[in-house]
Amino acid sequence: MRRSSGWVRMVGLFAIAGLCEVCAYGQVTAFTPLHLPDLGVASGDVAFWVGAITAISSVAGLPFLPFWGALADRYGRKPLIIRSFVSAFVALTLAAVAPNIAVFLFARVFQSLGLGNTGLMLATLAERVPAGRVGFAFGIVNGANPLGAFLGPLGGGPVVDRLGFGALVAADAVVMGIVVALLAFGYRDGFVPSATGGSLLAMARDGILLIVRSPRLRALFPAYFVFFSGWMLAYIYVPLVVARLYTGADPATAVGIVFGAGGLATLVASPLIGALADRVGHWRTLFVGGAALVVLWLGPYFARDFVTFAAAWAITNAVVSGVFSVSFNVLSSSTSDPARGRVMTFGYLPTNVGFIIGPAIGSAVATVDVFLVFPAAAALTALGVAAVAYAYRQPTLA
Repeated sequence: MRRSSGWVRMVGLFAIAGLCEVCAYGQVTAFTPLHLPDLGVASGDVAFWVGAITAISSVAGLPFLPFWGALADRYGRKPLIIRSFVSAFVALTLAAVAPNIAVFLFARVFQSLGLGNTGLMLATLAERVPAGRVGFAFGIVNGANPLGAFLGPLGGGPVVDRLGFGALVAADAVVMGIVVALLAFGYRDGFVPSATGGSLLAMARDGILLIVRSPRLRALFPAYFVFFSGWMLAYIYVPLVVARLYTGADPATAVGIVFGAGGLATLVASPLIGALADRVGHWRTLFVGGAALVVLWLGPYFARDFVTFAAAWAITNAVVSGVFSVSFNVLSSSTSDPARGRVMTFGYLPTNVGFIIGPAIGSAVATVDVFLVFPAAAALTALGVAAVAYAYRQPTLA
């Protein structure tokens, strides 16, 4: 391998990049339900379109995911990481000026071309960070995401209430351009691309086969699909729950406060859970955290006032985010060193698939009662824990 930058610098840059990306994505997710009527969507159809936009955009990005890992092996991880933030820049620019639901949907679809960046970042760190600090480093990088979820909606709410959704998303596009420059010039990656002359299609196929041929990975990925579908289901409908509970004049600010509370709680919990997992074991933390979430998901369901709901959401979101971070450690340890980079490219596939399964269920459930998304999340989490337990008993071959 070529000489690379120190792991501390990489952790810092990746955390900043993740912070900005999730800040922007969190704002788009938080305020899209409030923005849809401005695009001509009838108020009675908003719940359906919230789920449909998320599911459609997630489906569109999945077929490209195997190629990002293959391209990273061929040309290096750094260009593929930067590629994702370029996609975000273009998508946010389109969303800011979208005149109707069709253009807005296309912008969200285009944003899905950025899938796979975090997996490549974590694969890079897994090869550079000292063994005893991997869980902590993963927790910092993934913990930057909830900081973005805290700062993004909290700061974006007043902007939307006063200047509109388009102004906020245009500012996000500018930030993405700055992130591209930081990553391009801010660090050196010592990863040496493969010299293989095989086709990209064959390399992409081989990346999928690494998972299919490993009994543990073959079971673990579907388990994660179910495990985290409940989180994705609940997450996208929080703005509509807040709209039910809040009766003031600044609904976007209220949504930002709730998402901000969840992000702040996660900012504290994620590194702590990661450090705890390094001490007591990643698998054990995953099981215990998942069992706790089955109960915690019922808290937001029974919270029928704004303050109680904000507190219940903050606690639940903090735990599920921390458990999600630990799931990357489990995934990383379930494969071999040569296969790790290709496998970790699929690290966010569970949330990508979760953004299909969850919203698809939510588009039906939420039209009956938006609060029903939380019992549905509890049920999906329970099924996911059982599936993870099955995966744990499978051998690792990849």
